[in-house]
Amino acid sequence: MLNRFFGQKPEEDSKKDQRVTRDQAEQAPSQPEPPQRFGFLNRTRQLFSRMSTTVEETDLITDTLWDDLEESLLAADVGPRTVIWLIERLRERADAEQMRTGAQVQRALREELVDLLGDSSPLHLSQRSPLTVMLVIGVNGSGKTTSIAKMAARLSHEGHKVMLAAADTFRAAAIDQLKVWGERISVPVISQQPNADPGAVVYDAIQAAQARGSDVLIVDTAGRLQTKYNLMEELKKINKIIQRFVPDGPHELLIVIDAPTGQNALLQARKFAEDIGLTGVIITKMDSTAKGGFAFAVTDDLGVPIKFIGTGEKVEDLIPFDPQSFVAALFAQE
Repeated sequence: MLNRFFGQKPEEDSKKDQRVTRDQAEQAPSQPEPPQRFGFLNRTRQLFSRMSTTVEETDLITDTLWDDLEESLLAADVGPRTVIWLIERLRERADAEQMRTGAQVQRALREELVDLLGDSSPLHLSQRSPLTVMLVIGVNGSGKTTSIAKMAARLSHEGHKVMLAAADTFRAAAIDQLKVWGERISVPVISQQPNADPGAVVYDAIQAAQARGSDVLIVDTAGRLQTKYNLMEELKKINKIIQRFVPDGPHELLIVIDAPTGQNALLQARKFAEDIGLTGVIITKMDSTAKGGFAFAVTDDLGVPIKFIGTGEKVEDLIPFDPQSFVAALFAQE
């Protein structure tokens, strides 16, 4: 199930240097290769597998079963609020459907988890404007700039003409980082000097994208905390500039969330959602230090779909999120 969900590279390829050069990018296959190992999912799957075994072997539904189920969901980092809702929902279904065994509860749990995640949600591309604009936000250190580059590489492989805007002008390193990625994946980057007006960068990028016939522009913004009023206002200003030239934009407003920070990251994301609205989430650093149950808390708390999961630093380490396969993989036996 894991290999079918994510794909698997040959063993010998996993030992090679995976750094992407300009020449390699030009010779890359039509789709980025998915990574080989998913430590985060293996770890979470162990929690869900133990829970599944406990539930299936229970002949009758008891208070102990509900306690064990709640404990397992919390251990997988599903999140307290989401766990409380799930348990209440399952109890209601158990009564309404006259469930008798733990196996019936497990099947209901899988259904509820899939429903909680919603349908797959690919990136939205404008049908009205020749240019699709995507704005990406997030706190410094979340993997925002790297995720933007991975998205750009994927869209380029799909045949789009992509351009990047380095509007994170507060950090010179962010501009340089995006330029390096642009060279690696052969995608142009529009930038100015450090501390330049981010709105001016976005303006220049839109003009350049339209002049060069690009059909996708991805904007990297400054890492910010929701408590910094001026930075939140800057985001709103960038939004207005985009809408001046692309009235139906931005077509995606994505937030990048660092999975290892767990529930704390949701406090920041919730403020972004309230102030400027969101269309989707990218969860990064889904490696051995993170628990996949965090995905359920994200969708439940923010009410927007997960677009991608990032699992590493390589250009191919960005996976389109498929809710049904994700849940099936969590419950799959090793």
